Amino acid sequence: MLCAGSMFAKDIKVSIQPDTTTVLRNPLSGWVMYLGRTWDENFWTHKGYDSMSVENGKSTVRVSDFASTCYLRTSWSSLEPEEGKYIWNNPDSRLYKLLNSCLSRGMKLAFRIVVDSRDQGQNTPLYVKEAGAKGFQDPNNPRLWSPYPDDSVFQQKYAQFLEAFASHYNDPEKVDFIDAFGLGKWGEAHGLIYHNYKNKEQVFNWITDLYTRLFTHIPLVINYHRLVADTISWDSPHPDSRRLLENAIHKGYSIRHDAFGMTGYYQEWEKIFANKWHFRRPIIMEGGWITGAHHRYWIDPSNAYRQGHSEDVRRGEYECSREAHVNMMDFRVGDETLSWFNNAFHLVKAFARKGGYRLYPSHIGATDKARAHATLSIQHCWKNIGWGYCPTNIPQWNQKYKVAIALMDHNGKIARIVVEQATDLSTWTQGTDHRYKTVFSLEGIKRGNYTWLIGLVDTTRGNLPAIQMAVSPESQWQGWMVFGKLSIN
Repeated sequence: MLCAGSMFAKDIKVSIQPDTTTVLRNPLSGWVMYLGRTWDENFWTHKGYDSMSVENGKSTVRVSDFASTCYLRTSWSSLEPEEGKYIWNNPDSRLYKLLNSCLSRGMKLAFRIVVDSRDQGQNTPLYVKEAGAKGFQDPNNPRLWSPYPDDSVFQQKYAQFLEAFASHYNDPEKVDFIDAFGLGKWGEAHGLIYHNYKNKEQVFNWITDLYTRLFTHIPLVINYHRLVADTISWDSPHPDSRRLLENAIHKGYSIRHDAFGMTGYYQEWEKIFANKWHFRRPIIMEGGWITGAHHRYWIDPSNAYRQGHSEDVRRGEYECSREAHVNMMDFRVGDETLSWFNNAFHLVKAFARKGGYRLYPSHIGATDKARAHATLSIQHCWKNIGWGYCPTNIPQWNQKYKVAIALMDHNGKIARIVVEQATDLSTWTQGTDHRYKTVFSLEGIKRGNYTWLIGLVDTTRGNLPAIQMAVSPESQWQGWMVFGKLSIN
């Protein structure tokens, strides 16, 4: 029934129940843990990130066991304190050690590089000003200087820096995504100050083209702000915003928003925009309210957040994230992370189970006996039990993740891998089944006993398993799932 030349074969028919509890570490999926820009590699113990209290103090957990990505929102000047001197070339630098401590835990990195110095420190290195770039002082702190984003000297120096940054970080083994705009107040893509406002669109195209050209393997994201690239920070949506954002998306950008849970900020415009891109581009969230600093979250128009109850805000962010089908949620620094674990740990676990994407083969059909040189047919059906999607359709990934079937010999070596090219993981959305038949030739494989394997592989890295499946750890071997035996005689 399933193969040629194996009339005495006993069919293998496997039904699989998904693993709904294990925290999966997959690209562009799961929890993002924010790093403080002043932290060093010892923050895991000094800040309590390795002993986070949960369930009313009954136990402790490590934050890094739940988050798959560490996000550093930092300044250009901290990455390049002097022209041509970069922290990634200096193993003794604080940031080098900080980032390396994350990589050593099996986590990936994400970045937003901030240029505007207002309300912060000196975010642009002053050698840019000394080279003749025009800019402005922070009205609240005249010691802080920022360049005009339409200044030619700034653009030349920033492009030079970003070239060097990309030469090190255009690496998907290290970096999960880059928040690739960085201009404006807090790098959030709004509140920009131009030398000439008429250059707004030129600046937008310049910086999105620059990131797109340099980061060919790393997903890029942009804040879908209603006043993107404009000079003000909040008002009615600007008529240019949708067009500019979609211009970036068509270049390959994905989207994020910095005000999830703030119902006075994240309104219908934002919801409609996100809805258009559901399952076409991954969405990353950042919560808006700062509960630890008593940022007056209780005045939210939803009237859902009680003063002194940060867990209300966490619930609001979670529900807003579910509605938007986000792939990633955030543990922001300090008290925000504390409140997730201390007061809303059930939501931390709920997102690990239900958010992002969780892919698994629900049914597999094969054979356990075959003649040498036979051609077999493997049937497999796949499901996604997460509310997000696996964005293999983004240009930086270019469908590099595929289903593969493999045979392992008795020595634990892979005898053959067959990639099912028909699989498009980006179409696997919750509630849908995806069925395939993979032709598997035994030509050239020696007689003997083998083990059937199935997995989600990276075709650009030797067809090694790269996406963790939602199947029991006991059924896996080096990222593959074992689903039966094959005797070739």
